[in-house]
Amino acid sequence: MIGAFSFVHDQRTYTCCPEPIEGDHGELWWWFTVTHDRNRYAPFLAHPRDTRASTQARIVAYYANHLAHRAPDNRGGHWARRGKAPAPKPVGRPKAARPSHP
Repeated sequence: MIGAFSFVHDQRTYTCCPEPIEGDHGELWWWFTVTHDRNRYAPFLAHPRDTRASTQARIVAYYANHLAHRAPDNRGGHWARRGKAPAPKPVGRPKAARPSHP
């Protein structure tokens, strides 16, 4: 398995390392940080067959998707994009019951 590494993509420096999630002593996850972002991410499990290139591609794709979802256009969430409900249809007067003939 590859160890920690850093790379630059789109003028951002990514620092990546395989580590367990706190409290999980078995599986390793790919953790990464990005310049100008205070968060630390662990989006997927580390596998023995991971390469630097494959890990880098997955991290860049994950972060691009993350930024797209955080963009101002998407701040309203799915409720803001669903559109307005159609106006209710007017309800007519109930028809008078016809008298029954014996």
